[in-house]
Amino acid sequence: MAGLGCFDAVGTLTHEVRLLQAASFKVSTLFLDVKGGFDNVCANKLATILTRGGVSAYLVAWIKSFLSKRQCRLIFQGAPKVFCPVAVGTPQGSPISPLLFVLYIASLHPTIPQGLAISYVDDLTITVGSDSVRSNIRALQYYFGSIQTQGADLGVAFSVPKTELIHWRTPKHRSDVSFAPIVINDMLFPPSQVVRWLGYWLTPTLHSSAHFLRRLALAKVSFTTIRQLSAAGKGLCSWCNRKLVFGAILRILTYGCDLFVPDSATLKKLKAFWHISEKLPWVRYGAVVS
Repeated sequence: MAGLGCFDAVGTLTHEVRLLQAASFKVSTLFLDVKGGFDNVCANKLATILTRGGVSAYLVAWIKSFLSKRQCRLIFQGAPKVFCPVAVGTPQGSPISPLLFVLYIASLHPTIPQGLAISYVDDLTITVGSDSVRSNIRALQYYFGSIQTQGADLGVAFSVPKTELIHWRTPKHRSDVSFAPIVINDMLFPPSQVVRWLGYWLTPTLHSSAHFLRRLALAKVSFTTIRQLSAAGKGLCSWCNRKLVFGAILRILTYGCDLFVPDSATLKKLKAFWHISEKLPWVRYGAVVS
C-alpha cells in the first residue's frame, strides 16, 4: 500500500539522517526489535488506549470482543489435543493484527527534538543528532530507558541481543570513524558497519554497494535452486523456468532500487549475472537449445 511499505519507513529514516547531517550534526541510530510482538497485546489495555485516542465505543467493543475468549491448541506429534484459553495476543495471520499492534505500541515513539523515532510493525529505530557521538550515545541510552519502562507497563519487552547501532557518516567525512559503543541492559554494542533493516542493507555512509552485493548473493542462491529444477528432459518446462527467473530473480536483484542507485562497478556485476541467466538455454521460450 502506498505510503505504508518498507520503502517508506527506510526512506523516512535515511531522509532524517541526511537532514540532520545537512545541519552539521553527528547522527546515530539505534535499531530495536520488539520481543514476541503480537503475542503481548492485552485486550483491556488496548481498549483503554483506543478509548483515550477517541475511537468510537462500538469499535472498541468489537476489537475487545475480537481479542477475548480465544483458545489455541499446539499441533505437533505427541501434543495433547486439547484447547487452552489465550489471555493475551492477537491472532496470527489476521489482517487486523498488525494494525492493532501498531496502535498498541504507539506510545513507545518518543518526541525527539533533534531526531526521530519510527517503526515498521515490531522493528523500531531511534535516531538522534548532536554535536558529538558521545552525546548521541547518552541520548539513545536515555530514550531506550524511557521506552523500556513504558513497554513494561504494556507487557512489551525488547530483544536486547538483536539491538544494533550505527554512527552515520557522509562520504566526504574526513574525521576518524567512531567506534564508540552503547551499553544497553549491561550489554555492550559496538557500532555496526552494515545493518539489515526491512530488507535493506544500510552502511554508515548509506553507500548502495553493500545492499546490492547482498541482493546479488541472494539472487545467485535462488538461481541455483531454480536451475536444479530445469535439467533437460525433466523438471519444469523452459517457459515455467523463464517465469521463475523474471518473477523471482529479477525481483531479488532490483529490490531496493526505489531508494538506492547502484554504482557503476556494482551495476556491472548485476548486469553480468542477469545476462548469464538470460542466456541459459532453459530460460528461452520454445525448445531447449544445446
